[in-house]
Amino acid sequence: MKKSLIRFVPGKPVVLACCVLLCMALAAPLSAQRTVTVKLVSLVPENTPWGSLLNRMAREWNAATNGEVNMVIYHNNKTSEADLLRQLNMNQIQAAMLSTLGMKLISPEIMTLSCPFLIRNNTELDLVLRNLKPELEQKINGKGYYTLAWSKVGWVRFFSKSPVFVPADLKRQRLGTSDAETELLDAFRAMGYQMTPIAMNQILVSLSGGQIDAVYQSPVNAGGLQIFGLAKNMASIPVAPFMGAIIMNQRAWRSIPDKYKPELMRITRRVEAELDRSVQDFEAEVIQTMVKYGLVINRVSPEQEKIWYADANRVIPSLVGRVFDRDMYNRISGLLRPYHE
Repeated sequence: MKKSLIRFVPGKPVVLACCVLLCMALAAPLSAQRTVTVKLVSLVPENTPWGSLLNRMAREWNAATNGEVNMVIYHNNKTSEADLLRQLNMNQIQAAMLSTLGMKLISPEIMTLSCPFLIRNNTELDLVLRNLKPELEQKINGKGYYTLAWSKVGWVRFFSKSPVFVPADLKRQRLGTSDAETELLDAFRAMGYQMTPIAMNQILVSLSGGQIDAVYQSPVNAGGLQIFGLAKNMASIPVAPFMGAIIMNQRAWRSIPDKYKPELMRITRRVEAELDRSVQDFEAEVIQTMVKYGLVINRVSPEQEKIWYADANRVIPSLVGRVFDRDMYNRISGLLRPYHE
């Protein structure tokens, strides 16, 4: 029989016990430290400002927590935003970068930010977000999520086969829209446009086949999907801002040690600010590239802009309370009244 490696010395059981306890104490920090994995899914390709900054945020989260929080980014995901929310709710993923369409599934009030011609430029958008973002975040956080950051995705514009300078030019064409954008579909239909709901992956097929003649998209999407190859005209007037946000489920947020959360939010808010600056440059760069390959920008004059705004103001108020949240619409309108008078 083999002899025990531990020799019991008569009269010294206390010494042995202390040694064992000391070894356990030294090992405890190693075994107690756990890694919180945060899988963040983004619908945006990696080779974009969003992709680059998400990667950096993941690295900085890892460093700030000494590896206790490991954020992993999954770029260019093709899953629908409704499916992403289901995965968030089941904790299959812990965070997601959602667009306005995904965020409205959490809090319908958010869609009011994209009401046509309500918010007309970046100055107005910044003013609205400064005043209303805390309230919107509170609404999102009250639904079982945690808002990490907001992101401007760009400005929605009209891309068309024939030039568009005033509403009448567009109303002669069949305007395609995502079948998920029910609010915008109803709004444009009420304004007298020929609306055709289509799936996002059918835009090029529908343009090529003649089912539609125009779409509204952000320039970044129009460039990435090559829409401008068939709809060669872009009206210069911005239709509405397109927003995004990085959302985490509350279960995952609670699993992160509290001592790290202030620094993680500082990192995330810094990324948010950098993203705002870089997206504007990126959108301008995409437009320049499309022009180089044949896009024609239809320059809308100040007088023609007034025609667009009057056309929208004739109809949009009647949709408030049915299509767009009344309280949010009134809050935004009140903030922007000095700019629109």
